[in-house]
Amino acid sequence: MRWLVFGICLLFPGLVCAQQESAERARAALVMLEEASTQLAEAESARDRVRALTETIQAFEAGLSALRGGLRQASIREEQLSAQLLVRDEEIAALLTVLQRMGNKPSPVALLHPGGPTGTARAGMLLAEMTPALNARATSLRRDLEDLQILRGMQTDAADRLATGLQEVQAARTALNQAIAERTELPTRFVNDPVREAILIASADTLEGFARGLERISVEETGAAPETLGGQKGDLPLPVQGILLRGAGEADAAGIKRPGIILATRPQAIVTSPVAATIRYTGPLLDLGQVVILEPQAQVLFVLAGLDTVYGTAGQVIDAGAPLGLMGDAAAKNRSELSTDGDDTGAERSETLYIEVRQDNAPEDPSLWFRTDKDG
Repeated sequence: MRWLVFGICLLFPGLVCAQQESAERARAALVMLEEASTQLAEAESARDRVRALTETIQAFEAGLSALRGGLRQASIREEQLSAQLLVRDEEIAALLTVLQRMGNKPSPVALLHPGGPTGTARAGMLLAEMTPALNARATSLRRDLEDLQILRGMQTDAADRLATGLQEVQAARTALNQAIAERTELPTRFVNDPVREAILIASADTLEGFARGLERISVEETGAAPETLGGQKGDLPLPVQGILLRGAGEADAAGIKRPGIILATRPQAIVTSPVAATIRYTGPLLDLGQVVILEPQAQVLFVLAGLDTVYGTAGQVIDAGAPLGLMGDAAAKNRSELSTDGDDTGAERSETLYIEVRQDNAPEDPSLWFRTDKDG
């Protein structure tokens, strides 16, 4: 069967294989969503519900992303087939017109040719040569019509599963919020003095000034930060599924340059810690929105800004992959207008996460620390 599909792909690469790729991608996405649904059911009874729900949300995000991609491919392929069918429809209409005119003539007259018997014979030979080509065109047309029906049916089924998946991932986010609220087992390295913290926030006018004062607001220090990341620099995963929107030092639309990078993410995407670290700060800061500052090793800070919901408190020690918060959904009201095909793809990258790395309180290009070539 596999060789048959391969042979068909060689004969009709523009017809069958594009449709097959769309279908395979959508089917794989549906499998991912089914597995995520199973994970969600199991996460409720898991001993470590926070970790289980975090992995479930990430599985849903991957599955929904793949399904959206499959739907986009199917939609593009459907438009291509529709355009091809329209062209062939015009060709067939012209051919039917000629055949109809021939059929209206009496048989003896139809057999005569202005060129005499030789012309009649040549016309018959030409018609005989055209017949296989016409049959091939008819077969190709029938195949395109079948492909179009498959694509439309697949889109309908996938759209239904997409809606269900969106409801399930939202349920997982709600369950994660509850699990985070009930979590009490995280070790604590220090406790922040709330008065000093409030004074520092009010007086800091730059991220550098705030970072410099972090050490002064902690009390009851019970341990030191890890000395090294153990060779992980340059190979750390990004904290959220997204694509690199702007590199370090690149000016934004307002002409502002920042030393960090900006990732475009989907609404309500989960943000996780790329490495085991101590939380130095969570909350609003300057013009950066909701911020999480991590200390993965001594004299190194990871600043993650632009979240809508943040988890944890300063001083807590977290593992790699621990949830830090959720991105916002600022475009929720406009998503139906922005969407091009009804599956939220027009607004799927509506949120942005800013990542800054500071070593010895000096900014470093985050691409030296994270695998920014990986899109999620």
